[in-house]
Amino acid sequence: MLPTGKSKFEQQLGQMSQHGLRIAVVVPCYNVEQYLAPFVQTIPDYVHDLILVDDASLDDTGKIIDRLADKRTIALHLPQNCGVGGAVMAGFAKASALGADVIVKMDGDGQMDPGYLPLLIEPLLIGKADYAKGNRFSSALSLAEMPMARRLGNAVLSFLTKLASGYWSVFDPTNGYIAVRREIVEMLPARMIHRRYFFESSMLITLGILGAVVVDVPMAARYGGEKSNLHIRRALIEFPARLTAGLIRRLWLRKILFSLTMEAVLGSFGVLLIFAGAIFGLVEFIRYAIIENLPAPAGTVMTAALPVFLGFQMVMNAILLDIQSVPVTPLCERFRDQYSSDATEAVAQKVNVSGVGR
Repeated sequence: MLPTGKSKFEQQLGQMSQHGLRIAVVVPCYNVEQYLAPFVQTIPDYVHDLILVDDASLDDTGKIIDRLADKRTIALHLPQNCGVGGAVMAGFAKASALGADVIVKMDGDGQMDPGYLPLLIEPLLIGKADYAKGNRFSSALSLAEMPMARRLGNAVLSFLTKLASGYWSVFDPTNGYIAVRREIVEMLPARMIHRRYFFESSMLITLGILGAVVVDVPMAARYGGEKSNLHIRRALIEFPARLTAGLIRRLWLRKILFSLTMEAVLGSFGVLLIFAGAIFGLVEFIRYAIIENLPAPAGTVMTAALPVFLGFQMVMNAILLDIQSVPVTPLCERFRDQYSSDATEAVAQKVNVSGVGR
């Protein structure tokens, strides 16, 4: 639950924004005409740039964005629908060109409470992380507000995304309430970022390849009358294939090509042993049980089972090493030293730092 009134750090953000700190909020907008104007009014004053990206909306969202545009609010119109990822990347490029120090992505449908902005921004400024994201799985009370379908879908996707990205302590991978340092945005290979519904997960996988430090910021689920464009069935069918491809890419680039690690060696040999044992066992089963109609000798059974057991153990050890290989130093340096120890300690107790690689 958020504290009432302005926190000490939020007051400092206001002061720092007057002395050069530039915070930009990027808002991908698609058919959010009824939510957009009230949402814009809630953005705090310390946000220097508010970038509204119209993703070729079919309603009056584009017209409303033009009406809202002023000295702080910037209107971007995409010529064709590019999906949430494409809209966000266009907004990120604009924010980076404007020289923003921290870039926050929020949705224009009212799901994301601006009151959590300080909690997302502070870890990036004090040198605790490169990337911060919301986590609606932080408490049972928060989960109670989330629809059951989303809870189940997010639980499955969380595990698969942990495996693919290497961020084993990160939950709620489809949470799009994120904050990132400009330096990280400029490092991101655009070709690796999915332009549509897989955007958040592809970001985590790419950050895992870069070796950035990610933090989860606990926050309550907040749902109103808006409809999500991410369908659980579609996600559960299409995400596993994309996450598998992301896992292979991360292992190849981060664990093998950049630096051959022990987890890569153990995992590779473990998978080979599992497949070898399984194939041998299948061939011998067909031979004895189907063709000759005889019980397989104990030695043959053990010859098939032993590689599978040994390979499984090697894969488990590789996963354990992957979990342990978490960077403790963010890629981005601390932005300012003008923070009280109390504020730093408060954030340290609220966020769960995780990363990937050594």
